[in-house]
Amino acid sequence: MARSLASDGRVTARRGAPVVAAWGMGVDSTAMIIEWVARRQRLDVVLTADPGAERPETYHFLPLFQHWMDDHGIEHHVVRYQPRRFKNWPPYFTILENCLTNATLPSASFNRKSCSVKWKIFPQNRWVEHWPTALAAWARGDKVVKLIGYDASPADSRRYAHREGIEDPRYDFRYPLREWGWDRDACTARIQAEGLPIPVKSSCVICAAMRPEEVATLPRWALRLIVLLEARAAPRLRTVEGLWHRSTRARPGSMTAFIRERALLGAGEIDAIIAGAPVDLVDFQRMAAALPLAQRPMMRDWIERFNAGVDRLSA
Repeated sequence: MARSLASDGRVTARRGAPVVAAWGMGVDSTAMIIEWVARRQRLDVVLTADPGAERPETYHFLPLFQHWMDDHGIEHHVVRYQPRRFKNWPPYFTILENCLTNATLPSASFNRKSCSVKWKIFPQNRWVEHWPTALAAWARGDKVVKLIGYDASPADSRRYAHREGIEDPRYDFRYPLREWGWDRDACTARIQAEGLPIPVKSSCVICAAMRPEEVATLPRWALRLIVLLEARAAPRLRTVEGLWHRSTRARPGSMTAFIRERALLGAGEIDAIIAGAPVDLVDFQRMAAALPLAQRPMMRDWIERFNAGVDRLSA
């Protein structure tokens, strides 16, 4: 199968196997790529999957590291999930638009993990499936080596445990940070040594995995979208309170409740969003569905109008 066994027992691809790095725009994967390049290891391409709702700090860091990759001659691409079938209208192209269109919450709010599969893993794999270098490797019996930035900390060790032993006929997965024994502090130090700013934790602004203190740092426009999203999904929720699934001693199950408790938005603004925005969105969807395909507006058009309307309300 054109592979060999390293002295530490790790399966390695032969020298001609193409190497792809998954860059999640956070600390771990950034440090992984920096050190991998410094060690003069083969790296054919870096892929970044953008679900369309990352924190603004992450989008600010994106061009900085893209510039670093350009300076080091690294090919890189931003890939996105491209839906082809729609249950409801209008079409969606981001995770936020998806949830608003279908009146639901991200899968993590239901204790499922399909968010990352749909919005990150699938579009990366889709790109590789059309990459001539990968097609040539598969044709000769090689696998594509995929670098994943799980570090050696306890939290990432648990994530790694869920993937350990996974076999894929097309990929060999490698976890360089774990091979080097690097934890989050080591990754941070490596990025600093490279002269780059430390990226924030990569996360969608509607992610159920956010901690309360992370929600508290979101900009007002993101907090408004959280209120909108939970209000839109509320009529269909049965056993789930909101984005955080269920209440715990540390926080409520609804991010809207947390935003209200902390006065991150005014009570009047929250109430106005809950009372009016979902109804207006449903009317917009009904109107869009009645138009010829070529004339149907996008969900992003309504979101822009929502943000502008709330801005006038809170001014």
